[in-house]
Amino acid sequence: MYAMGKAVRLSRMVNPVSNKMMAITVDHATSRGIAPMTGIQDIQGAIDKIVAGHPDAMTMTWGIQKRCWGPHVGSGISILHKISNYAPTSPTNDMIFGSVDAAVRSGADAVSLGCMTLGDFQNEQFERIGEVSEYCDEIGMPLIGHIYPKGESVPVDKRTAWENIAYCARSAAELGLDVVKTTYTGDPDSMAKVISCVPSTFRVVIQGGDSPKGLTQDQLIDYYMQMTRDALDAGCGGVTMGRWVWDYKDVTALVIALRRLIHKGYTPKETRELLDTVEHDKNYADYWDLNKG
Repeated sequence: MYAMGKAVRLSRMVNPVSNKMMAITVDHATSRGIAPMTGIQDIQGAIDKIVAGHPDAMTMTWGIQKRCWGPHVGSGISILHKISNYAPTSPTNDMIFGSVDAAVRSGADAVSLGCMTLGDFQNEQFERIGEVSEYCDEIGMPLIGHIYPKGESVPVDKRTAWENIAYCARSAAELGLDVVKTTYTGDPDSMAKVISCVPSTFRVVIQGGDSPKGLTQDQLIDYYMQMTRDALDAGCGGVTMGRWVWDYKDVTALVIALRRLIHKGYTPKETRELLDTVEHDKNYADYWDLNKG
């Protein structure tokens, strides 16, 4: 029964206390180039630091998983198996390079792929997603879409417009996906409009996205903590974030603090205070378990 398989796998990537999902993604190198991705140039080191903070899930490609995940098998962290990406030379066309069968062999709890909507290549991407979605249903594998309104018809200043984000979320639901990762609209009221456009059983999670220019690292952390709190309060089902997390000076401490914000309802102020405490004492294992503290 495919629905049972999906339910079991989805339950492993969602926290039972909060019913929210906290995933960290490390699949950026193919799409953005490795030189600017300083936090994941040492990919094994980055994964080790993230795992020490114990997120619910991590998104990565099969090539990275099979070379770097061995020490973390049995950690209880779900693998979200990324099978597509765009490239610096074709930023609006996600191409599939992996397969659902490979995700099954890798022990993944979900397949993840991307799409840039409202552009020249939307039709081809939707066609590919539809084929993958049907097969995922057949075998009980959850499907996550990284879907953003960044096609050629969307001006840069409209990439966070709620109408365009709602189009991404609703399209993902229409195509049969189970979770969509997309961009935060910028305020809770407009994000709540997005949530209202999809079925209640469909999960919308936000990416980290592009922050305002010129922020110090402390200001950047405060910005994203507030954004995360606002998105969750608007009804989002969690986060799937990358750059701002693994670029931080103490990745493990930040992941631990974010767990409390996402799963225990911490305010940004409480989360910042916890981050400072964890950074100071470095006893990471004392903090990641939600039943402690």
